[in-house]
Amino acid sequence: MKLLSYSFQGSRSWGALVDDRIVDLQAASGGRLPTLRSALSSGSLAELERLAASREASIALAETVLLPVVPDPPRIFCVGLNYEEHRVEAKRERTGHPTLFLRVGASQVGHGQAIVLPKESGALDYEGEIAVVIGRPGRRISEADAWEHVAGYAPYNDGSVRDWQSHTTQWTPGKNFPATGAFGPWMVTRGEVSDGQALSLTTRLNGQTVQHATTEQLIFPIPRLISYISSFTGLEPGDVIVTGTPGGVGFKRQPPLFMRPGDVVEVEVGGVATLVNEVRAE
Repeated sequence: MKLLSYSFQGSRSWGALVDDRIVDLQAASGGRLPTLRSALSSGSLAELERLAASREASIALAETVLLPVVPDPPRIFCVGLNYEEHRVEAKRERTGHPTLFLRVGASQVGHGQAIVLPKESGALDYEGEIAVVIGRPGRRISEADAWEHVAGYAPYNDGSVRDWQSHTTQWTPGKNFPATGAFGPWMVTRGEVSDGQALSLTTRLNGQTVQHATTEQLIFPIPRLISYISSFTGLEPGDVIVTGTPGGVGFKRQPPLFMRPGDVVEVEVGGVATLVNEVRAE
């Protein structure tokens, strides 16, 4: 099942994608589930599948504006330096635990929306990643049980304002300018992807491949991330874990390759979706 959040005729909703049309699951629930986050909190994905099967896909995808998959996530946990090639190009030492930072929801846009180069910088970099959406709450989750807490997967572009990211040893400013990250177009639910299945990740800038890897190359795999994060905070439905970017980022190239107004950046997760955004100046 593919679940997405969108705006249609000025109203926000969420639903299931069937071919190129959407089943409005907010309406199908009688308003009981106003957002995808609330639906994830309500219980099983199987129930959502039954709800989607009971209604007609009446809204054309092309007539909607897509929002970030989860527009109101409780938290967005981002993982740094989680592919060996990227760790090496960044000249960072291996660590025994994941490198984590937080994004805020307001820093994201959906598929087809503009990623914005802020006035304060000319160093906006792409970072193609795979996002894991949490569907079941938990604290101190074991790695063996981690997959049970996954609702689904989606492409993510963890766009980075590199000069602001490097102001100090803390990365928060460079990761949270408005509309610098992108999340979408939809999430594919866990039942469509086998637990532990290798997922490919490809980033293209203006049609040229600039990053490519698979989840087999993650230093800290998804179960380890879920277990580690849930050790210091309880995970909630709608939380997002952005699992890291591979090598090939723009600021480590010679000369550096940053996103410019008019550029088109794509993040493709094989078997899941392709996230596409144009870049514009603020």
